[in-house]
Amino acid sequence: MEDMDFSSLEVKTAHVSCLYPEILALIFSYLDVKDKGRAAQVCKAWREAAYHKSVWRGVEARLHLRRANPSLFPSLLRRGIRRVQVLSLRKSLRDVVQRLPNIESLNLSGCYNLTDSWLNHAMVLEVPSLTILNLSMCKQITDSSLNRIAQCVSYLEVLYLGGCSNITNEGLRFIASKLKKLRVLNLRSCRHISDKGIADLAGLSLESGSGAVGLENLGLQDCQKITDEALRHLSHGVLHLKSINLSFCAGVTDSGLKHLARLSTVRELNLRSCDNISDIGMAYLAEGGSRVTILDVSFCDKVSDQGLLHISQGLFNLRSLSLNACPISDEGLSRVARTLSDLHTLNIGQCCRVTDKGLSLIADHLHHLQCIDLYGCTKITTVGLEKIMQIPNLAVLNLGLWQREHNGGLPKPKEIGSGLHSLIGTVKYK
Repeated sequence: MEDMDFSSLEVKTAHVSCLYPEILALIFSYLDVKDKGRAAQVCKAWREAAYHKSVWRGVEARLHLRRANPSLFPSLLRRGIRRVQVLSLRKSLRDVVQRLPNIESLNLSGCYNLTDSWLNHAMVLEVPSLTILNLSMCKQITDSSLNRIAQCVSYLEVLYLGGCSNITNEGLRFIASKLKKLRVLNLRSCRHISDKGIADLAGLSLESGSGAVGLENLGLQDCQKITDEALRHLSHGVLHLKSINLSFCAGVTDSGLKHLARLSTVRELNLRSCDNISDIGMAYLAEGGSRVTILDVSFCDKVSDQGLLHISQGLFNLRSLSLNACPISDEGLSRVARTLSDLHTLNIGQCCRVTDKGLSLIADHLHHLQCIDLYGCTKITTVGLEKIMQIPNLAVLNLGLWQREHNGGLPKPKEIGSGLHSLIGTVKYK
């Protein structure tokens, strides 16, 4: 090949201002929200590109509705914003609902001054595009608002009502009778909700029609009036349930788990601090054909080694098991470790009977473990930790104040053969 003379070649580089608007928009789409706004202030060309809807796809606008701003909603509409979080509220919501006709998600969580009258004033017409509504901690909201929501937002799929302490069973009846597409419902700390309201959700009463039978995720944590009867209703009517949170529900007992075990669709079950759940309940789950993959029985002081025996003999699909503060020992861990080899998360913090022997069993058998919580396990030493840190897939280890309490440290980095990348707590390498 003949030698080429590159000295005569003219090298041209395109300035960023010469890029097509579509290319600029693609670049801007990777910026965070603040930088998107800054880019729009550079020049007219950048402003045009920054306002392209593809730049703002999936972005949630965070607004303070304090005073009139004529340019706000035209700007949001032009950018194709469909998700809005209201951080503070001092004026009507009506503009948010009516001037963003394609709004998909409205987050009002923590707007303590939101009242029924404000919500009713905003939702005058049907809002068919709205599928996610978060009213968590809007404590002045009552059943009246749920009635209006059921009438105007009939395509709602996700509804958060955590902390709305004035909601009653009547509100659930409105939900059950109208919101047929509802998949996610969170009722955390709704103290007036009882078994009757759950019966309405399950479509077991005349007033509720077929009920919200498409529910997949139900949060009932800290609903103190919920009992085993509610779980019986769910097992008969909500046949697509995948996740249920019953933490702090003191009225739920082992008998309720017998009903839940019949729901083969349930994959995530949270029983944290359910004081009346015991080893017998674990037996009901195991023998009833439950296919739970995530189980949390932390702080259930009646779940012991015998419960782990039942779990190891029937809950073969478990991938995450939380047993924090349960009275378990190395013996119970041995049964789980030898049987549930596919566990990737094991939380045994504050299990003060667990020793290095238990950690050795975990390390020998749970080769797929990615996360383990050992916070407050006072009988473990560096001997057991060295074994744990050899688990090949281990990524997260929580030791809390272990080092301070033991006047020692972890093994040196060169002694660690795992992929550990997250140490939680006040631990340090020596």
